[in-house]
Amino acid sequence: SVLYNFFFPLSFCPVTEDLIRRRAEHNGYEIISLEEISLHQQNIEKIEHIDKWCKELKIVYFQNNLIPKIENLGHLKKLNYLNLALNNIEVIENLEGCESLWTLDLTVNFVGCLSSVETLRNNLHLRKLFLSGNPCTEFQGYRQYVVATLPQLEELDGIKITRSERIKALQGLDELKRSISQQEQDYLRRRATEKEQEVQRKVASQEKGQSGRSSDSDEEQREREFWNTPCSFTPESRLEAYRHVEEKRKAEEKKTEKKQKPPRTLVTSSGQVLNINEPKLDFWLTEDEDNNTIILDLAVYRHMDTSLIDVDIQPTYARVCVKGKIFQLVLPAEVKPDSSTAQRSQATGSLVLTMPRAEGEIKVRKTITRPPASTPNRGSCISKQDVKRRCAVPEKLEVDPNSRTAVDFTNIVPRQSSAPDPLQHRPKKPLSTAMAEFSEDFIDDPEVPPLI
Repeated sequence: SVLYNFFFPLSFCPVTEDLIRRRAEHNGYEIISLEEISLHQQNIEKIEHIDKWCKELKIVYFQNNLIPKIENLGHLKKLNYLNLALNNIEVIENLEGCESLWTLDLTVNFVGCLSSVETLRNNLHLRKLFLSGNPCTEFQGYRQYVVATLPQLEELDGIKITRSERIKALQGLDELKRSISQQEQDYLRRRATEKEQEVQRKVASQEKGQSGRSSDSDEEQREREFWNTPCSFTPESRLEAYRHVEEKRKAEEKKTEKKQKPPRTLVTSSGQVLNINEPKLDFWLTEDEDNNTIILDLAVYRHMDTSLIDVDIQPTYARVCVKGKIFQLVLPAEVKPDSSTAQRSQATGSLVLTMPRAEGEIKVRKTITRPPASTPNRGSCISKQDVKRRCAVPEKLEVDPNSRTAVDFTNIVPRQSSAPDPLQHRPKKPLSTAMAEFSEDFIDDPEVPPLI
């Protein structure tokens, strides 16, 4: 046994709480009140914890695993059905505490100690027992011995036990026990020989595998030899086949494992932002001069959920993460991230980013024509080019009011002109006469007070 454990190390696949909770989906993932659980085909090599976490269990499926021993089930008082078919069990034991056990299935195991069925006498409610495919079923007198040993049984290996069969089984029971005991001894000796042969074969295969580095053809040759070499059906051979399949599966996973991609460079060490289009999407970048905005139209997949899209707008670039893939574009001008919007079209699914410019002044493109600031005196001379230049100055509104120079109107000195101004010597007319000249319907009403 020590040599076997050395050459066949047991790397247990335990029964974890997470495994049980995942299998308790029908019970709302609650394991305390769980009454039925299916743990078949989980490569379990040891039963543990289940009797402490799930004391209300009534039905348990453990078939098609690598369990070598029945253990840690004695506290399940309400257990009614236990399925341990297709495992590596050699002895029936540790089920005395399962007071409500009604059906026990041990089909296709390695039970060779037929006398171990006597431990089931305390299970008074046991009605069905399945031992088909076990070495003990080949013993002469197997059925008679089980029927006589377990009087509470009603069905053995799917065949009902009649009253006459039970009476015949009880006759000559002492002699039948001696025969069964002798056959057990012979079986145990054969098992000891099989274990030694398995250990020797394992040592030879390991030495052959370590002889040198093998090529693909040698690996294929050993694979054919492993499956074509005849061996006895034992717990050791079954476990070895499982280990071999697992090693091949892990080796294939390593071969097909994708190489890790190098980390993506979005911004260089010098601070330069790069243009990236990992999802390979079509896009259109336009500038709206009327609204002073930059518009980015990204052709995102139409049926993709919006939760898979992440948008990040910075003053100089826009970044969109589409299902883990980065789309990054450097903008032609600085924008305002806080005022930007992201909308998705319900018809095409495309993503539209509207980003206002973040310039220091607002420029008005059209030219405004206005008269000169002051009327020139008769004595001054202004060229036509100067008048045209003054009248065609574009309007410019500055955001910063401090950039203008304040004018002190108190210190302005009027400029003296050498030529007389004819407007100053023009005689003043009364208001009524002046208004009458501009309006034909003017009426001079003396009762109306004069304007000041």
